[in-house]
Amino acid sequence: EQAEKGYSLRAQLERLHQYCSSNNLIITRHFQEDYSAKTFERPEFNKLLAYLKQNKNVRKVLFVKWDRFSRNAEGALTMIRLLKKMNVEAQAVDQYIDPSVPEQKMMLSIYLTAPEIENDRRSMNTLQGMRRAMSEGRWVSGAPIGYRNTRDDRNKPIIVPSNVAHLVQESFELYATGRFHIEEIRRMMNAKGMKCCRNNFWRMLHNTAYLGLITIKAHMNEPERIVRGLHPPLVDEELFYRV
Repeated sequence: EQAEKGYSLRAQLERLHQYCSSNNLIITRHFQEDYSAKTFERPEFNKLLAYLKQNKNVRKVLFVKWDRFSRNAEGALTMIRLLKKMNVEAQAVDQYIDPSVPEQKMMLSIYLTAPEIENDRRSMNTLQGMRRAMSEGRWVSGAPIGYRNTRDDRNKPIIVPSNVAHLVQESFELYATGRFHIEEIRRMMNAKGMKCCRNNFWRMLHNTAYLGLITIKAHMNEPERIVRGLHPPLVDEELFYRV
């Protein structure tokens, strides 16, 4: 997507070199990464900060647009203040902000807030899409033990029984007898190839997904509800509730 919009890493680098050349700026170091700009917990950005602390002669940190610097307004302002304490100016060459003009702070706020709004809208659309798919009976997250994620003939997400589905069924059947401790069963199943930790095994025996159901959690004004999934159940209701 960045490449299509002309903001591939190579295009950004060329633009930055052009800007520095036109403004007689000396480039002392170039940092490049493909991590999300939602936070500043990024490997190359941490290297940049370390570099700035060791090289007091650096006066500017340049990037093409403010959304390359950060997609979190609060975090961006905190980082700008930190850089300022180090006598370093953060600047977007294609969205220049004059730090000496107080009114320019309003434009800076717009530049910083717009990407955050875009992220929030994308997240909201993704969540709505997932909830819509779940209401249609589709399992949209990682498959529970005994199932595997795949796609149907319309390339939509579904889950189908995996090669350890029979071990999930056996776990329920053994525990329902009342003759085995839960940890005994887990170890037996692990020995047969299921590979499940204690907490996940306990959750497995309580998971209504094995009844072929999907739980859609409450969200905003929508109450929690349970729908029939498109995936086949691995255990019947009588066995599940006995367990």
